[in-house]
Amino acid sequence: MRDLVAGLGYWGKGQRWVARHGRWWGFGLLPALVALVLYAVALTVFFFWADNIAAWATPFADGWGSPWQGLLRGLFVALLVAGGLLLSVLTFTAVTLVIGDPFYESLSEKVEESEGECPEGPDLSLWREVWIAVKDSVYVLLRAAGFGLLFFVLGFVPVIGQTVIPAIGFCVSGFFLTVELTSVALQRRGVPVRERMRLLRGRKALAVGFGTPLVLLFLVPFIAVVLMPGAVAGATLLVRDLVSAADDAPDDGAAPAPPYPAGPGQHAPVDGNPYTTK
Repeated sequence: MRDLVAGLGYWGKGQRWVARHGRWWGFGLLPALVALVLYAVALTVFFFWADNIAAWATPFADGWGSPWQGLLRGLFVALLVAGGLLLSVLTFTAVTLVIGDPFYESLSEKVEESEGECPEGPDLSLWREVWIAVKDSVYVLLRAAGFGLLFFVLGFVPVIGQTVIPAIGFCVSGFFLTVELTSVALQRRGVPVRERMRLLRGRKALAVGFGTPLVLLFLVPFIAVVLMPGAVAGATLLVRDLVSAADDAPDDGAAPAPPYPAGPGQHAPVDGNPYTTK
């Protein structure tokens, strides 16, 4: 419970940070506005064809009488729309981060500088950074899509499919949204995507507490655009404290081996800690 509350607290800290730095809030709005236009068009087309998709996916119900055919396809459309909205929340963040990579990198650096020292990022070209961001986002979204498909199927289970499963789905979506948002600060530290996932799985409640309220708020039109800069700022603050906690964690006196090699674009670990970089 403490981590859940702490995760929500980082969301509030991020929004307060951009409120105090209005120029950076406006700077962070630009890529989110571009992504919003793209998603508005895509979702409009998707919702327009939802009934046709439901009819195509349930040909076995063509001969069913009223009201069973309507109930089945109505439920299918409802689940399709809900799944599409949840998927759009996750992919919106990923697409916005890719579009706005230089914007959010600068915003995240400014947050770190305001809190103290900002780690020196890997010496990569802009296109190389964008390519890494795209690959990492695909890696995360494929795993999120797997859960989404599972929850879609479980949504047909009576009672729990309309109550418990959606609640679990929002929490899982919140976790993956946190993975996406923290990628900016963690990539600067040379932490690869698989290690980011492992790091946040170790603090699931913290990740869920931060990401789930954003998932719910991002379902409201235009809210995602307004909150995106603060979400990046809050995720940066979360990463700073998460890495600091890893620094302070007790050990048995032996320096642990880093969980990944310091490859191209990554920094070498310092004092045995894979998250503290030169």
